[in-house]
Amino acid sequence: MMDPSHKAQLVMELRRQGVDDPRVMAVLESVPRELFVDPMYQDQSWANRALPIGCGQTISQPLVVAQMTMHLEVGPRMKVLEIGTGSGYQAAVLSRLCRRLYTIERHRPLLRVAEQRFQQLGLHNITTMLGDGTRGWPEQAPFDRIMVTAAAFGEIPQALVDQLKPGGILVLPIGYEPGTDQDLLKVRKPEEEGAEPVVQRLFPVRFVPLVEGLPMGNG
Repeated sequence: MMDPSHKAQLVMELRRQGVDDPRVMAVLESVPRELFVDPMYQDQSWANRALPIGCGQTISQPLVVAQMTMHLEVGPRMKVLEIGTGSGYQAAVLSRLCRRLYTIERHRPLLRVAEQRFQQLGLHNITTMLGDGTRGWPEQAPFDRIMVTAAAFGEIPQALVDQLKPGGILVLPIGYEPGTDQDLLKVRKPEEEGAEPVVQRLFPVRFVPLVEGLPMGNG
């Protein structure tokens, strides 16, 4: 059984760490993180730490979820793409802030469970796809916002920048050497065609790698 005081302590900690967007905080308080955590980690569901979810993936630390969500600057009329559904927690948070959320996952078992969680919570504005997130979702582009919850290595994927609307924002981790911290970047696509995106480095993070293709035996 989850101790409600743990949730209250986490909310206070996030506020102390600078998460001051009232819409983001309200959603984080309302989405039941315990629903997205493996039963063996239920007692840690409201701890400020990342937890394993299977297939070598993790549910991100609540502080990172809050900060990434805040920097994405999501509005209620926006169309948003998430790369890396994972447990579905970040998607559930984003879906309550935007008009429509599209989310891609490369591990079928994770996607199936996430879809069940979305249905349980009545989140009907989420569209899911099993696929290669490095390619984005060109059939549904352009997007107002894109969030990537796995680390690209070396450079920002051009396919994702291309799928942003002018003035749109992409938030993603970029790594330079395996096993080291990555930089969380906020990339704003310029309104003017042909201009370079504006890139802001936010803070160091640790995410699983963004991998091309689908795993073998993805059944």
